[in-house]
Amino acid sequence: MTKPTALDLARQAGQLALEKKGFDVKVLNLQNISTVCDYFVIASGEADVHVRAISDAIKDGLREYGYKPYHTEGLNEGNWVLLDYIDVVVHIFREPIRQFYNLEKLWGDAPTEELADQ
Repeated sequence: MTKPTALDLARQAGQLALEKKGFDVKVLNLQNISTVCDYFVIASGEADVHVRAISDAIKDGLREYGYKPYHTEGLNEGNWVLLDYIDVVVHIFREPIRQFYNLEKLWGDAPTEELADQ
C-alpha cells in the first residue's frame, strides 16, 4: 500500500467534512507560496457542535490511515477548529467566523480546489 500524498490527505479530510454535512469545502495549495504547510483545507459548519462533529469525523477518519494531528486548537469553543497534520492544516469554521478571517482572500494567490459530495 502506497503512502498517500499530502494532496490525498487534504482531499480525504475535505471529503470527511462533506460526509458530516460540512459545506463550502476548499483545498488551498500553498506549496509554492508558503512554508507554513503544503495545503490548507477549509470547511464550514452551522454551529459549534457541528464544527466539533466535523473535526471529530476528520480526526477519526484520518486515524484509520495512520494519521493523528500534531496539534489541535479551538475544540472547546467550536468557532474555529484547527487540525495540524504538518503538511496539511485543516480549518473548520462557523460561517460568520470564516467570513471575518477570510483565509481564502488572505491566501488569494493559492490555487484552490472546491470539493463536492462524491
